[in-house]
Amino acid sequence: MSTPRPWSLVAAREIRVKLTDKNFLIGTVLTVLLILAAMLLPTLFGGNDGPGEYDVAVVDDTAATVVEQAQTEGGAGVPGLGGSGGAEAPVLTPLTVADRDAAETAVLDGDADAALVGEAGSWEMLTDEGAPMELEAALTETVRTQGMQANAEAAGTTVEDLTQGTLLTVTNLAETQGGGDPIFAFVIGLAFAALFYMAAIMFGMQIANSVVEEKQSRIVEILAAKIPVRQLLLGKVLGNTALAFGQIALIAAVSLVGLTFLDLDVALPGLAGAIAWYLPFFLLGFIALACVWAAAGALASRTEDLQTTTMPLTMVLVIVFIAGINLDGVYQRVFSFLPVASTIIMPMRLVEGGVPVWEPLLALAIVVAFCALTIGLGARLYERALLHTSGSLSWRKAMTMKN
Repeated sequence: MSTPRPWSLVAAREIRVKLTDKNFLIGTVLTVLLILAAMLLPTLFGGNDGPGEYDVAVVDDTAATVVEQAQTEGGAGVPGLGGSGGAEAPVLTPLTVADRDAAETAVLDGDADAALVGEAGSWEMLTDEGAPMELEAALTETVRTQGMQANAEAAGTTVEDLTQGTLLTVTNLAETQGGGDPIFAFVIGLAFAALFYMAAIMFGMQIANSVVEEKQSRIVEILAAKIPVRQLLLGKVLGNTALAFGQIALIAAVSLVGLTFLDLDVALPGLAGAIAWYLPFFLLGFIALACVWAAAGALASRTEDLQTTTMPLTMVLVIVFIAGINLDGVYQRVFSFLPVASTIIMPMRLVEGGVPVWEPLLALAIVVAFCALTIGLGARLYERALLHTSGSLSWRKAMTMKN
């Protein structure tokens, strides 16, 4: 019986075969688990992210007051120690001992994390192979603040007057111009690039393998007698595109859920916009290559020939991936409009921010035109080489063959 849409039967078969393939299912599950592990394990086993608790040995009430003030003020003005840093300050507890020798013994024996000895103007912190950074910073800032206050009073002025004009304000131009953290943008852009690269290689080779297996078993001759060759090609491309898109959507959803357990969840609104742009770039970029992958499979007569016929495509993807994550400046902007490369570079630029909306729209339009070109080229090569079984064909020879 004939069907008005034979390509739909081919696409459904491609999807059904892959969804019942244990290797495919196990690979997908492992990929999702690895992504979750990479995001959550540092949080689960990274130790206590709360403030540290430290005992500081002191020999008199003056030193105890300094420790208590460091605890009360929380290292105000020290980045990462409360005040301006946003993180909780360490918990400091003074531990009174008899004298300096007793303080040294307490530190060396591990009864105290550090000791504060001396007097105002000549304080000394005793440690055993160094003190934790947050403890040292809190005590250092408190001693500095007390010293400035004493010097200001002696000079008949105030600390505010002494420090006037000494404040340095740091402005992140990327953020003020609508961008985000450049490191975060690079990591997300790298993830986008890696996802497209892996999907293009994995599902592209899957398309090529499917074609050559049908050629090698002569099943393609039966199929070609019942189904137009272009319908067969369309079904293979759409079926594998749906699988690739579904797998990437699953990975993206898992990644977004994972971000909610991390401090990076504040970036979700901007990241969602970048993903919304990435998906059409991914879809069109994959379709632009899918027909060429099918043609690469048709050029081979045996599975062993695939390494030769698919090598040009693999090398192009490797070059695009490496260039995409390393380009910057004007070169990055130019290459973000080139088909295939735009799938990697344009989403990376969008995460960084400051990209006019017309640029991704223009890049998408160029990719659509490129899709039309590669679909036509891939279909022509596929038709010419599909029924050729006497050895593998080169790309040049296939282009000169007649249908």
